[in-house]
Amino acid sequence: MSPRSAAANEELRRRSRERLLQATVELVAERGYEATTLADIADRAGAARGLVSYYFPGKRQLLQSAVHRLMHRELSAALEREPRTTDGHELLARAIDTILGLARDRPLLMRTHMAGILQAEGFIQCPEQQRLAFLLRDTVTRYGSEDPDADYRLLRALLMGSVVAVLLPGAPMPVERLRSELFQRYGLAWELGAPPGERPPGERPRAGG
Repeated sequence: MSPRSAAANEELRRRSRERLLQATVELVAERGYEATTLADIADRAGAARGLVSYYFPGKRQLLQSAVHRLMHRELSAALEREPRTTDGHELLARAIDTILGLARDRPLLMRTHMAGILQAEGFIQCPEQQRLAFLLRDTVTRYGSEDPDADYRLLRALLMGSVVAVLLPGAPMPVERLRSELFQRYGLAWELGAPPGERPPGERPRAGG
């Protein structure tokens, strides 16, 4: 049997890494962070335990990469779904709805992710995070930003704050209210994106929206 090419080996490594990231998301969502071990993740991914350490320096870094992968995949799917559009307002609405939707639908996973970011390791700049950043920056560019770098960072901060507000134990805020505030800030009509229901009571409809 002839040895595999460099391209084939690279593809195998990519697939192994993807399986580890997917297994991490699944297990932490099912069991929580503390109850999930690196051995569990390797077993779920069908990979050798040493492969986890080869790709990631620790469990916290692995989780951040896994959640950022989930976020950029969900965001990419939302931005490209039918009907396809180049309208910047619609794309920004889809981006906001995607991130708020993850907080609503995957609370344990997203709460664990946010807690990790606020710990000593901080915000990890991994390839998955960079893909997410590219999508969000491109979205604010299409929205019409004259300073995409600064406006991307502001959007990221607003979304992170909203996710924390949705997940705050004992005092969560409704997704609808947070969405309304973000949409009003960016001048987006409630009907754009994927509206979660009726407008919250007391919201002022945007002119023309």
